Amino acid sequence: MGLIAKTALRRVSQVSRCNCVKSGSSLIPATALATRGFQSSAPQRTDGVFRELTSMRVRTPWVEALQQQQAESKEPKAPSSKSEVPKERDLTPKHMNDSYHSVVLPLARDPWLLDTYLNSSGHIRLGTIFMDLDALSGVIAYKHTGDAVTTVTASCDRITIHSPLTEICDLQLSGRVTYATGRSSLEITMQVAKAPKEGEEVNDKDVLINCTFTMVSLDPATKKPVNVNPLIVETPEEKRLYALGERNSKIRKERRDTSLLKHTPNDLESDLIHAFWQKQLQYHDPYDGLRQPENVVFMDATRLQTATIMQPQFRNRHQFMIFGGFLLKQTFELAFTAAAAFAHARPTFVSLDPSTFQNPVPVGSILYLTATVVYTDPPLIRAPGEKANADSEYTRVQIRIDSKVRDVEHGFSKPTGQFNYTFTVPKNIRVMPRTYQEFMMYVDARRRAEQVQRTLDDGSGVSPKTAEESLTE
Repeated sequence: MGLIAKTALRRVSQVSRCNCVKSGSSLIPATALATRGFQSSAPQRTDGVFRELTSMRVRTPWVEALQQQQAESKEPKAPSSKSEVPKERDLTPKHMNDSYHSVVLPLARDPWLLDTYLNSSGHIRLGTIFMDLDALSGVIAYKHTGDAVTTVTASCDRITIHSPLTEICDLQLSGRVTYATGRSSLEITMQVAKAPKEGEEVNDKDVLINCTFTMVSLDPATKKPVNVNPLIVETPEEKRLYALGERNSKIRKERRDTSLLKHTPNDLESDLIHAFWQKQLQYHDPYDGLRQPENVVFMDATRLQTATIMQPQFRNRHQFMIFGGFLLKQTFELAFTAAAAFAHARPTFVSLDPSTFQNPVPVGSILYLTATVVYTDPPLIRAPGEKANADSEYTRVQIRIDSKVRDVEHGFSKPTGQFNYTFTVPKNIRVMPRTYQEFMMYVDARRRAEQVQRTLDDGSGVSPKTAEESLTE
């Protein structure tokens, strides 16, 4: 593969030289001297991330980065023993507003820009908005940490629909660092809202999306965590946001400590697993009149998989790894497809629940994504005392996306993240696990749904009917 890449680079260089003629001491492209005129198409207005957010992402053309890497004859992701972060860094505490950044997407004013944000039914593609949000989180993070460190997305703690869109309008994306103790991680809170008129503030009813991302700062050479500037918290609103960051940090630790990889299911969960097993026996018992209802689907029948080669056009600012926002877009669109295939109805996005980026995805690798319907609410079997409307017209569907990456030669593979999406579908439908692995996925999803419900500020959210009328996917 290395030999092929070097040969390709030599050809690029040769073509660049051959297509030029000498004029004095300068080389001028031969096409510039031709008498025949050429007309090129207009440049793309966006590459999937809004143009005002791309400057922080990619700063060097791919061919130059590849040539430099080959000249240094080293693997792009190989850590160095020598730190690149200065020993004496300025870690003076900063205010939240020091990292504030906002961008306006002129969707109502620019029909060609809007063209890149719409799907086939005229709804705004949330996956593209997620790409913009991840790019914005990078801009905000570097305003707080400076350019001496490498800052990467560690997790997306929550993306929720606050007030659904009822019309196409200009959107304002804004955010700031709201939690940083001085260690390597920092939490960024962002929102997407209807762009206010000049001099006015955003109204709460105009907020479309609320979200929080957790970023981690690393030494660019050793890839080890490094400390960042802590926050100064002064106003009541800043104290409220900081307290939310503390709560989210505790929840992440609780999730790790109680993970099913470390502990067995609790008594209630074990009873649910046993009840599901008994239900399966009833469905297949010839002497039992109970049969599998038409609205019950086994979990293994809900799976969808994709495989995609990671191209350099979606790399991050560090050149050789894929931009996290691109992974959010890919996983969202697969989750949307899985929910639609499961329900045979159009799903409406509710939230991206706490999700993690485990390992980076190298440019040129193969990304495998697997979508599974892991939980439905109301559930098929309820726990004792659990209230649910079994005849509800709508069902909340949780989709789990597992991702792994392999090199092109398939010499190795590793997990790169788990993403958890929740949709509402206008149908009464239930998912049913039947293997031990599926039971664990079901229990994990059930825990996540309960945990998210506890962290909702108002405990209500958007009604399914209102969400269904939104102009977003």
